[in-house]
Amino acid sequence: MFYRLAADSVVAFHLLFILFVLFGGVALLRWRWLVWLHLPAVAWGMAVEFLHLYCPLTPLENRLRQAAGEAGYAGGFIEHYLIPLIYPSGLTPQLQLLFGGVVLLLNLAVYLMLLRRTVRLRRGLAG
Repeated sequence: MFYRLAADSVVAFHLLFILFVLFGGVALLRWRWLVWLHLPAVAWGMAVEFLHLYCPLTPLENRLRQAAGEAGYAGGFIEHYLIPLIYPSGLTPQLQLLFGGVVLLLNLAVYLMLLRRTVRLRRGLAG
């Protein structure tokens, strides 16, 4: 039972991490200190997508599932859990590039908003 709960926890953390990579920039509008967690997370998320790296959380989950007497799965977290919900045909290198581009564009937009807000604030304080 412990290993199954641990594997499920890894899946939950993995999903939260992906959501943080995608939308964590919005939290920066309120909590600027999160930038120190968000930028490395975005860099890792983009590296995984653009360079087709294998996330270490997937083999960890598989090992925990196997220790619980369950079967692991081939492929990565996105292919196993998210793609069947969004793109039933499977993950292709082109989709990975698209996902990486979405991560980049979403976060670029948020960081540009933050930069503009900071510049306006400083101009207001200086004037």
